[in-house]
Amino acid sequence: MEHLITPDNYTSPLTIRETEVAIKEVKDHFERALAKSLHLTRVSAPLFVKPESGLNDNLNGVERPVSFGIREQEDAPAEIVHSLAKWKRYALKRYDFHSGEGLYTDMSAIRRDEDTDNIHSIYVDQWDWEKVISKEERNTETLQYTVRKVYSALKETEEFMSRRYNYIEPFLPDEITFITSQELEDLYPGADAKEREYRIARAKGAVFISQIGKVLSSGEKHDGRAPDYDDWELNGDIIVYYPVLDIALELSSMGIRVDEEALRRQLKAAGCEDRAELEFQRLLLNGQLPYTIGGGIGQSRICMLYLRKAHIGEVQSSIWPKEMLEEASSHNINLL
Repeated sequence: MEHLITPDNYTSPLTIRETEVAIKEVKDHFERALAKSLHLTRVSAPLFVKPESGLNDNLNGVERPVSFGIREQEDAPAEIVHSLAKWKRYALKRYDFHSGEGLYTDMSAIRRDEDTDNIHSIYVDQWDWEKVISKEERNTETLQYTVRKVYSALKETEEFMSRRYNYIEPFLPDEITFITSQELEDLYPGADAKEREYRIARAKGAVFISQIGKVLSSGEKHDGRAPDYDDWELNGDIIVYYPVLDIALELSSMGIRVDEEALRRQLKAAGCEDRAELEFQRLLLNGQLPYTIGGGIGQSRICMLYLRKAHIGEVQSSIWPKEMLEEASSHNINLL
């Protein structure tokens, strides 16, 4: 169990039943705001995929997917998704989406190797979205424009919830700040990545840290990224300062996806060139998939943020270590 943060004198203004109602309000409003802001169409999505498809997100390359055999198919294996980062791009082609059009879906995942704490659970729920762009739009201007669109939906939802519940005071700034991972390392030399995120989030309120996955001048990465979906030069995280826990809270990971050149370069840098033989990667290298931008936005995390909860387990039902359940309960944090 990771360190559990227990705010002094914490009590939730909402009962469990009131919280469930509020969760629905958050999700309904934000989903509509996001779809309108980015011109997205809702689609259905898989809970599991075949390993040989190459569609599963291998995250940092060490996390183990939950797998099972399918009796009807002679126990052929299937994997619970880690995320739909690659599936969405495949779906845009299959469903005949064109430039400027996009999709979003509800994604549910199990991350069995996650260390649980106030903001991490082995159950992950998020809105996964993806949009077709032209090759010429694969640039920083497109990325920042889209980040601002996503942030406007986040800001609008906070304002909506503050009108619905009088205990919620808006604190997200009007504008989001942009900074690269290298600029952030240069700004706070000697601090590790998490400390740098905390300092910039507290200073700015909301920040987009870009270029995540590549090696910085220190010889370290700001954070890990799989080499076969985001372009490490054109991606990043939306992070806000969350005063209830006094932390930097990541709400979204997003980016312009790899083209053929970036995929080859990043597979080589990651030492996993063998992934080029998987179905999804072969389609991409052969120019058979559209150029896209996309991301994921944590559903439980934004519910936690807007409802001013101290633990993600107050807005989602999961499994927690016994010690965490006991300590949380002793500090008025009631996990579902």
